[in-house]
Amino acid sequence: MKKLALHWKILIGMALGVIVGLLMTKVNGGMGIVQDWIKPFGNIFINSLKLIAIPLILAALIKGVSDLKDISKLSKMGTRTILIYITTTIIAVSVGLILVNTINPGKSISEQTRSEMVENYSRNTVKYQETALKQKESGPLQALEDLVPQNIFEASTSNKNMLQVIFFAIFFGIGLILIPEEKGAIVKKFFDGFNDVILKMVDLIMLAAPYGVFALLVALVVESPSVDLFKALGWYSVTVVLGLVTMIGIYILIVAFYTKKNPKFFINGISPAQLLAFSTSSSAATLPVTMERVTEHLGVEEEVASFVLPIGATINMDGTSLYQAVAAVFIAQAFGMDLSFGTQLGIIATATLASIGSAAVPGAGMVMLVGVLGYAGIPEAGLALIFAVDRPLDMCRTTVNVTGDAAVSMIIAKSIGKLGDPELKDWDDHYEDVR
Repeated sequence: MKKLALHWKILIGMALGVIVGLLMTKVNGGMGIVQDWIKPFGNIFINSLKLIAIPLILAALIKGVSDLKDISKLSKMGTRTILIYITTTIIAVSVGLILVNTINPGKSISEQTRSEMVENYSRNTVKYQETALKQKESGPLQALEDLVPQNIFEASTSNKNMLQVIFFAIFFGIGLILIPEEKGAIVKKFFDGFNDVILKMVDLIMLAAPYGVFALLVALVVESPSVDLFKALGWYSVTVVLGLVTMIGIYILIVAFYTKKNPKFFINGISPAQLLAFSTSSSAATLPVTMERVTEHLGVEEEVASFVLPIGATINMDGTSLYQAVAAVFIAQAFGMDLSFGTQLGIIATATLASIGSAAVPGAGMVMLVGVLGYAGIPEAGLALIFAVDRPLDMCRTTVNVTGDAAVSMIIAKSIGKLGDPELKDWDDHYEDVR
């Protein structure tokens, strides 16, 4: 019998969690049983995600930056690639924030349910309030000052210092490029291997995802059995999907405007890679198909695709960053927190930089969300609220990540005269074979 795919196992875990949770609400002392014997496994799963957040950023970013090998590559194609990736990521986060502040999915939760959630999920409410107050009282350049850590080891001891770790990782990667290759070879190999180990740890943690989701859902239903909570999750999912669809529309418009290619041409060319991205939830697993579709069906020359797409699989996570922005504000709304405009601008910066460190594997976006929540002073326990619907949303946002990579590769190719007509290319190849 063929093994079930992980996403089906997670969906089954979600369904069983809801069913068991509903049954336990009918049992005398059911809440106590769940909190003592089931919920801890959900907490362990969340803790395991938080455990590898810092190592994941260090490994992925240092490897991604050092893979450029030569700073001069950033002069033309490299600089344009990174700037466009960063721009589209900022657009994605902004779209997410606009939608979540317009739809307000978390505010549909009643005051009673919200109070129960705060009591059940946030034992450190006072601490978060103090953090938010401290951010309000800080100066206008405090965020810039806080970006540079005094001690990287101290910064690495807390997920709240994610921006400092990101800064160090990028700085370290640039330094690794600038020294002679033979001197940095051992360090480069170490971080390449370190990155592989961390990705394997993500794989192992995701094997436990069905059980973690089951435990989280049981506890969620027992502790907050209100219908409006599930209604809020539905609106949250609609908000994320609407944002992702909007981003695909933006990609199509940009490609059509800049490259003069028909939107149907772009969608037909990249659709197989989109479907694979949706089924695997992994930009890395989809990369070979993405490169084949972009070069053979969208007209991007191989030298451009081989440079732009691998970098995109590492640093261009528009779908992930949009989801992080929506999720952060949704959780804040669910806990009755009002995020200031300044804090939401900070979320744009944090989500943009955190998406650079998001590994191209299933579940990595959830890990990076920890840093975004930590920055904004939002209770990390709120992860339990959104993980129930995270897997299907992960499939959707990976599709957007891959679409964004393809769109940027076409833009870069057009800007340096490396975008051709795939039909003419096919004819030339055929003519060469005949001749």
